[in-house]
Amino acid sequence: MKLNTILFIAALFLIVPIFGQTSQPSTEKKEAMKYVDEPHSYAQPNKAAIRHLDLDINVDFSKKIITGVASYQIDNNNANEIILDSKFLSILKVKADGVDTEFTLGDFDEQLGQALKINIKETTKSIAVYYETTEKTEALQWLNAQQTADKNHPFLFTQGQAILTRTWIPIQDSPQLRITYGATVKVPTELMAVMSAENPKEKTNDGVYTFAMRQAISPYLIALAVGDIAYKAISNRTGVYAENSMLEKVHYEFSDMEKMVVAAENLYGKYAWEQFDVIVLPPSFPFGGMENPRLTFATPTVIAGDKSLTSIVAHELAHSWSGNLVTNATWDDFWLNEGFTVYFEMRIMEALYGKDRANMLAHIARQQLSDEIEGFKNTPDETKLKHNLKGRNPDDGMTSIPYDKGYLFLRTIEEQVGREKFDAFLKTYFESHAFSTMSTERFIVYLNENLLDKYNVDFNTEEWIYQPGLPANQAIITSNKFDKVEQTLKQILKTNTADAALTTNWTTQEWVHFVKNLPANISVKQLSLLDDTFDLTNSSNSYIAMVWFEKAVSNNYHNNEIDKRIENFLTTVGRRWYVSTIYKAFKKAGRKEEALKIYTKARPNYHSVTTNTIDDLLDF
Repeated sequence: MKLNTILFIAALFLIVPIFGQTSQPSTEKKEAMKYVDEPHSYAQPNKAAIRHLDLDINVDFSKKIITGVASYQIDNNNANEIILDSKFLSILKVKADGVDTEFTLGDFDEQLGQALKINIKETTKSIAVYYETTEKTEALQWLNAQQTADKNHPFLFTQGQAILTRTWIPIQDSPQLRITYGATVKVPTELMAVMSAENPKEKTNDGVYTFAMRQAISPYLIALAVGDIAYKAISNRTGVYAENSMLEKVHYEFSDMEKMVVAAENLYGKYAWEQFDVIVLPPSFPFGGMENPRLTFATPTVIAGDKSLTSIVAHELAHSWSGNLVTNATWDDFWLNEGFTVYFEMRIMEALYGKDRANMLAHIARQQLSDEIEGFKNTPDETKLKHNLKGRNPDDGMTSIPYDKGYLFLRTIEEQVGREKFDAFLKTYFESHAFSTMSTERFIVYLNENLLDKYNVDFNTEEWIYQPGLPANQAIITSNKFDKVEQTLKQILKTNTADAALTTNWTTQEWVHFVKNLPANISVKQLSLLDDTFDLTNSSNSYIAMVWFEKAVSNNYHNNEIDKRIENFLTTVGRRWYVSTIYKAFKKAGRKEEALKIYTKARPNYHSVTTNTIDDLLDF
């Protein structure tokens, strides 16, 4: 049979659940759900699956633990056991339908943790797990007051993606599980708690906060932050949370959020989550942003003062459709989240700020993709869109491949079929698969039936998805502004003279392109010339600083000033992409011992997501 026929038949057996938008699950009888095999979860949801969580917890900053109970309503397919994922949790007791029941913990796996096997009856409808976190819990980062912006109170935040939710909640930790949830969270009275749910706008008097997430989401999107924070609205459905000293800066930086939501809705349909807020966390947050529904978590490194790095907000907003609304079934299908989101991000940025800005962003992404592919030249399978991560940490697949190759794949299709047809296809795709999960194979079937075959378009989909590298028929991304940047760079290097007037009114993206395109054989003298002219070492823009520090380290350009600035950057910024880029440069330049000295100081300020990466990189 042809591959398309095989995929269509396979898709019939990969039906995934679609939950409605209610805070409490329906009691009407449903057919047994069908879930795909999931290498990163012990759960067996085809036998018994969670469908609604009620979380009742206490956040104890003195002990640095969360204690409480996770209660679930379940779909039970006549099972006598339900299996949850648990890692570094202390399980105190378990109840089934309100009665104590036996449970066991399986053998410990370094990546997956342990299977929490709970005895139930064929008629069991609910379970409750009493537990507490431990000092090894990876999803939580407890920060002391000195690690925050205001330096008055401690802070806590969670990071669940990819499989870390199981380290702070015992749960069936697979993206194909979609659940509604409610929560009661007790925190110190001087602090506020917020979650990926309906949120408070002011502190309570007693430190008790209640939450409801009425739309079904995947477990990795359950998120909590606790700190001395305040809220400021941008519109009636958008706003920002931040520490008090940063609130006005954050509000200004993200003041276009409502415009972004409108632009997104104009492209691909109504925003399905009612509220879109952003909280800027302390600098140890390991990502640029995390698309937790209703409340995106963001790094303070995007607060540049000129809105030049706010594409991260567009990216996390786009996840409200690609990722949160239609979610990858397994982490092997991660590109379905990120490739679509980068494409959508670029379209939002084009709608708000024009094609020049969008093309510059896309051009930078394309260069990053080339660099990533070159880095994987000895392991080319890492450049396939569809991963094979069985036996590995799904974080291993979170390279630029699913993001930037995924984007290039979709942009190439758009250019071949035409934007109007492609936009109609994507809008229908999001609407018809809302609140469900999607596998790569099912997407290929849908793509063929609803776009390529429909318009008699011959496209090498399987090559793009299942083969390494980049096919020949890729979209070519150009930028007139970047052409001028490159001309300026050539002139400077040719004459060995530089004039700040040459770069008047350059955007962040132009500066990044300028620095990233410095030749590999650039001399220390030339780097010093650029630094003296443009003061790159003292850039207040974190993105420009990161790429400049990478070049400085790689080319052994250092003096007391730049060495101090690099060390300060690495000890105060926890964004994994930024710090790993610089540590890699140290290692490649044969300066690993210098990197280790800095990392020893910096490591206590990093989240486990970041330390896991840098530990491996530097053999710490």
